[in-house]
Amino acid sequence: MPETPVFARAACAAPHHLAAESGRAVLAEGGNAVEAMLAMAATIAVVYPHMNGIGGDGFWLVREPGGRVHTIEACGPAGALATIRRYRDKGYDSIPDRGPDAAVTVAGAVGGWALARELAGSLGGRLPLSLLLGEAIRHAREGVAVSASEARYAPKELDTLYDQPGFAATFLIDGKPPQAGAIRALPALAATLEQLAHAGLDDFYRGDVGREIAADLERAGSPVTRADLDGYRALARAPLAVRLAKATVYNCQPPSQGLAALMILGIVEKLGSIPPETPAWCHALIEATKRAFRVRDAVVTDFDRLRHDPAAFLTPERLAREAAAIAMDRAAAYPLRASGDGDTVWMGAIDGSGLSVSYIQSVYWEFGSGLVLPATGIVWQNRGTSFSLDPKATNPLEPGRKPFHTLNPALAVLDDGRVVSYGSMGGDGQPQFQAQVFTRYALYGMGVADAVDAPRLLFGRTWGAESMTVKVEDRFDPSCIAALRRFGHEIEELGGSYVDSLGHAGLLVRHPGNGRVEATHDPRSDGGAAGI
Repeated sequence: MPETPVFARAACAAPHHLAAESGRAVLAEGGNAVEAMLAMAATIAVVYPHMNGIGGDGFWLVREPGGRVHTIEACGPAGALATIRRYRDKGYDSIPDRGPDAAVTVAGAVGGWALARELAGSLGGRLPLSLLLGEAIRHAREGVAVSASEARYAPKELDTLYDQPGFAATFLIDGKPPQAGAIRALPALAATLEQLAHAGLDDFYRGDVGREIAADLERAGSPVTRADLDGYRALARAPLAVRLAKATVYNCQPPSQGLAALMILGIVEKLGSIPPETPAWCHALIEATKRAFRVRDAVVTDFDRLRHDPAAFLTPERLAREAAAIAMDRAAAYPLRASGDGDTVWMGAIDGSGLSVSYIQSVYWEFGSGLVLPATGIVWQNRGTSFSLDPKATNPLEPGRKPFHTLNPALAVLDDGRVVSYGSMGGDGQPQFQAQVFTRYALYGMGVADAVDAPRLLFGRTWGAESMTVKVEDRFDPSCIAALRRFGHEIEELGGSYVDSLGHAGLLVRHPGNGRVEATHDPRSDGGAAGI
């Protein structure tokens, strides 16, 4: 059943209720939406560790009440020792999924928090770090109930995950995966967050915390060095945008796959008026995804190494050309690779002034590399597995290079004045779930909660599913599924009404006039919305 949306002066939404509550508490203290998101980002790192953590990356979209849109690229580069030769000499054909050799890149999330806090201050934010990180510290020290999502989820490469240094002692209980509701504390992580609250976020890279991180990474055998941490800064970038008939939609520049998310919306619109929830609508979304992913896989790489201007693929002419290549009566073949998996959190916040935030944070695979650094309690990401060991690839491994990112938060401004913050976790599914939620709400008039609740489909791989099928929840109309099969789509029915692998999405809308914020989060997650 759809969640009952919050309707408030200011609100936030997250895939865990404690993160949403952390944001609400900051809003109640007079904090702005960016400050609320900082508190949410810290709390979610503690209470949803299978999906994200401070050893991972993040991307921010922030819209000021006056209309200026900021993005923050908080993803880290490959370490100084991360060379193709290093991995080839160790006998690898590709970068491993787990362990110290999977801990390839600097964790950028906390650097993003630091830059976001500067932005919050420029917009009137004055709350101290001790307050913003306070709930996360308390939960980590006192313990928090293991979420239903974590308990029901079976990680890929299970044995290699559990065998990683520090993992079992940190995340298992009596050597076994914990049941939902079991209380688990993370004391080392609590101490790390407390140090950051006291010394400042910069300490993660250039202070005591950074020194401990670097020493533990070196002892484990990761290619990330102290100098890599010392030199890292998150970056402010201009957003990517696509103009639709009734809205302007924003997303992030490469190495984020935000380009694909915007292309899907633009291509579907160029296909003309299509009735919602019909086989034609589903087919259009699937085929637009194939076209967008074809471009994404050839174009999206480290921003400083781009060979093509991403905005060139968002012009009306280019979108019309992509749409013209789609046959509306049959499925196109898709022989190209899909970039695949990713376990992530998306969260949103909008305050009473209209300041709006869309944020996404991840360690890539569930629990990332599985490597837990003993001195700090940080589990390090494995985002670097998306690099190739082929020097001629679009995203080859090399020191200082940033990897391809599935992460992409979304934000839109409708022509009637509504501001929409939305997004989802789900690897390759992220831009697809965004398109389904956004079109249902903004173009077809579905309610906020209904747009997030409605059954979803996914083309390709995500969250451990290797097959390049169209995956559907079992609430889809059987006649729609039959029609898609006639078009030539290989349909995989997932056998569940609310399936984790089809995303944990959220949606917030600020309405013009009364300034009220409507917010909801996914019944597929452990979260919700909260407001004041």
